[in-house]
Amino acid sequence: MKFRFLMTVLVLLLIACESRETKIQRFLLQSNEMVRKRNTEQAERFLREAIKLDSCFADAWNNLGTLHFTKRNYVDAMTYYDHALSCRDNFIDARFNRANNAYELKEYYRALKDLDVVKREWNDSSKVYFLEGLVYTKLRKFDDALTSFRSAARIEPRNAEILVNLGTVHYYNQDLDSARYFLNEAMKSDPNEGNAYNAMAMVEVTSGDLGKASELLTRALNLHPGDAYFINNRGYISLLKGETEKALEDINRSITSDPYNGWAYRNKGIYYLMTNNNEEAIRLLKRAETADPFIEKLYYYLGEAYLKSGQRKVACENFAKALERKELTEAEFEKKCKS
Repeated sequence: MKFRFLMTVLVLLLIACESRETKIQRFLLQSNEMVRKRNTEQAERFLREAIKLDSCFADAWNNLGTLHFTKRNYVDAMTYYDHALSCRDNFIDARFNRANNAYELKEYYRALKDLDVVKREWNDSSKVYFLEGLVYTKLRKFDDALTSFRSAARIEPRNAEILVNLGTVHYYNQDLDSARYFLNEAMKSDPNEGNAYNAMAMVEVTSGDLGKASELLTRALNLHPGDAYFINNRGYISLLKGETEKALEDINRSITSDPYNGWAYRNKGIYYLMTNNNEEAIRLLKRAETADPFIEKLYYYLGEAYLKSGQRKVACENFAKALERKELTEAEFEKKCKS
């Protein structure tokens, strides 16, 4: 009788365990359904209910991270991804998500460390090499970025987004012919890829053909009329044409659409530089630096703003950074800072 009683208790315990696991999975499914319905508050509530039942339920922690990632709560997202991986170290999806989140937090070497692990499992995934290429681009390691994007392109040779980034890195590397080649290939692969026309417009700006650059941006904006980056670049071209008030209208519209767009703050700083409000120019250019120190010619324009405001020492510190980035020639630097 004792044996039978023990067996009965054991069966009941097993049923209870199965019931708990079923509840956890149901909460996960309910959360996924709320995500599909764009009800993120309810989605998070279901995930937290699952975690109450299992404090080390890695899938729930990972999904919490992704919910906060989509809301740009990158610091909180990192905490949740860390928790997911502390519960399941071999959780590759969570590790890739954490690398993506580290990229947004500008923790580039941390992203690369996670990507090294991910590549061992997903060595045939273009998205891994693509993200690695983005990270190297931000680190200004352009040759490494090209290697990563080429690896992505070997897996998806006609992926327009990959081709655009290959062209963009060649542009940053000041290899305009190669930039044009890959951007043209992107346009052939997907004629509706607005980023290809936008990037090609910047190539034409560098070449000095502002008319052609304007035409390309018009094509980009016809495809994506509300794109904050395209609108901002149209404003930049207007600045270069000397159409300052027309430029300001586009730049302000870009900032309203995307307050995180550091390039727009740079362009607004250039506007104030051109209209002789040096103090406001410096403020906005510094704000652009806070948003993203990678931004092209940022330190050149900061140098100009400080120079015009009579702060030559600080100006030359910024010109030195521009020189290091090859955005200023040795002769130009000598003329501004050694004369």
